[in-house]
Amino acid sequence: MKDEPLVSVVIATYNMGQYLPDAVESVLNQHWKNLEVIVVDDGSEDNTPDCISRFKDDPRFRFVRTKNQGQPKAKNLGLGESSGEFVAFCDADDLWHPEKLRLQMPLFEDPGVGIVYSEVSYIDECGVEVSKSRPYTRYSGWVTNELAIKNFIPFGTAVFRRACVEQDGAFDETLPMGIDWDLWLRYSLKWQFQYIPEETYIYRLWSGQMSRNYRGRYDNAVQILGKFLESNPDVVPPTFVSRAWADMYVSRAMAIANAEKTFIEPLKDIIEGLRRDVSYWPAWRSLIKLILRRV
Repeated sequence: MKDEPLVSVVIATYNMGQYLPDAVESVLNQHWKNLEVIVVDDGSEDNTPDCISRFKDDPRFRFVRTKNQGQPKAKNLGLGESSGEFVAFCDADDLWHPEKLRLQMPLFEDPGVGIVYSEVSYIDECGVEVSKSRPYTRYSGWVTNELAIKNFIPFGTAVFRRACVEQDGAFDETLPMGIDWDLWLRYSLKWQFQYIPEETYIYRLWSGQMSRNYRGRYDNAVQILGKFLESNPDVVPPTFVSRAWADMYVSRAMAIANAEKTFIEPLKDIIEGLRRDVSYWPAWRSLIKLILRRV
């Protein structure tokens, strides 16, 4: 891009003092210089203020402290404190690649593009690189149909226009989880998404992260998909709606089966998935896997 428009990066944190400084530093070390970093401390009880005190003299850095209200409100508070034409997020235990914004921002030269996202790499809790397969196909363009089936966008990789927030709102504060999928579904109705294959975001895998709460994740996913389809009844074609619900039930079934080594509950979910879309081959594959484990 000829000029560097301001990018606001929000880092919402809760008791992440051990990882937060590295996250902040990775954003401030961007080759893209016109940015601001807003750390929202959601009522941490650890040494978070001391851990990031070294950044207080950097004019691009701001620290906002609030009582504990949960991540949707913390992220929205950060959005309200930001002033950039573009917005991005970094989780407090993750990292940005220094080339992230330089690689992603040029795609916004197309005024119809609202969100640019990328591929992700992984590290463990000690910062050691972890090899992990890429389970999802990524899509560009008008992605509502595909996005209804699967949230294929790694949240921290995404950069989006402030105009998206102004037109279609911020995070739904009634949702404790899955807030990014809800956001992307709403934005996909008016904006195109663009994907780049470079790994610009480094996701940390460790035992304390919320993403391990698979039951809570799927409870919220069912709510999010149902609300979106009810609010936009004619947007997603019936075949995609059936496929979306089939994938929901089958994915939940295998998450429970893998974590809890159970049979009956996952079986019921897979059968419900097949009832929604009998041609959905991953459901048949999952059914075979489940039965073979039982034998």
